[in-house]
Amino acid sequence: MQDEKVVILTGGGSGIGRAAALRFARQGDKVLATGRRAGALDQLAAEHPNIVGLVADAGSAADAGRTVAKALELWGRIDSLINNAGAGAILPLADITAEKVANIFAVNVFGPSLLASAALPHLRERRGSIVNVSSTFGHKPAAALSHYAASKSALEHLTRCWALELAPFGIRVNAVAAGPTETDALTGMMGLTPEQAAAVKKQERERIPLGRRGMPDDIAEWLVRLTSPAAAWMTGQVIDVDGGLGLA
Repeated sequence: MQDEKVVILTGGGSGIGRAAALRFARQGDKVLATGRRAGALDQLAAEHPNIVGLVADAGSAADAGRTVAKALELWGRIDSLINNAGAGAILPLADITAEKVANIFAVNVFGPSLLASAALPHLRERRGSIVNVSSTFGHKPAAALSHYAASKSALEHLTRCWALELAPFGIRVNAVAAGPTETDALTGMMGLTPEQAAAVKKQERERIPLGRRGMPDDIAEWLVRLTSPAAAWMTGQVIDVDGGLGLA
């Protein structure tokens, strides 16, 4: 297909990333989905022939170069970069360590920066697009989420700065700020027990004006839209997709 894109998507093994990879693939795009779990990526790739999985650490400079090289080896170009991989923790100030803070920023700030820089020459050739995945808490304060929230706030400001810097090359940069979404993030990334996660989910449903947590496809829809011709005159925007939580 003439209109098909080549998309690099981080954090593709589960949740929002998995849903987005399948949406891109089903509309004819080629997707290189990265993540840390080979089994999850293999399962994803088995669902559609347009998806290739690559085990890579989103916070690694070496893996950023390797990811870009793999996309070029497979398809010879890069049209869109989706920085979806995320790291976080419920981390009160009294409990921080240098390692815990560094781990969050490695994935949420350094990783997108390294990958965008590595992909930049190829995005310039295609007048491509970058979409970063932020969070409602990138601009809404929350107790015990300070470093996760700060890392997402940094990603949102990177989005705006890159949009200005890269506009002369025809590269658009936008972000989606996702609200609480039905993934394994609470028990995985945030380290809660199932009981704790259930309690948090209940509290979130009560706070979200639209009365429910999001589904991965709610967010994936906007990741796909922001790379499409329909968004050709949008750059530097952070789109909240959170059921109204940011207003509450």
